[in-house]
Amino acid sequence: MFDADVASRGLGIELVHAAGGTAVARMRVTAAMVNGHRIGHGGFVFLLADTAFALACNTHGPATVAAGGEISFLRPVREGDLLTASATERVRYGRSGIYDVTVTRDGEVVAEFRGRSRTLARPADD
Repeated sequence: MFDADVASRGLGIELVHAAGGTAVARMRVTAAMVNGHRIGHGGFVFLLADTAFALACNTHGPATVAAGGEISFLRPVREGDLLTASATERVRYGRSGIYDVTVTRDGEVVAEFRGRSRTLARPADD
């Protein structure tokens, strides 16, 4: 799935690990990701967390998509920061799942994300 993710790879997101309902992805904050306050735009932090979430919930095989997600920004990030998003499956029941993603910078938590997944009844390319 990650090989076909042009958006994530285009932003420099790297897949570190994905297996068994977990995933780790990382991204360096670039000058193009900084907002008018000279801090990393929250949309890019959300995108990194969402990518790790997508990778984790697709480790089971069937095509799975986001049903929703929310994020809490805890610390600002800056140009040059290397962010790591670690996703963990909390529960999966039927076609629904809940995943938590912690985004860190040098071990410091900068954001917490919770995503809700839905496994598709048919292949994603239909």
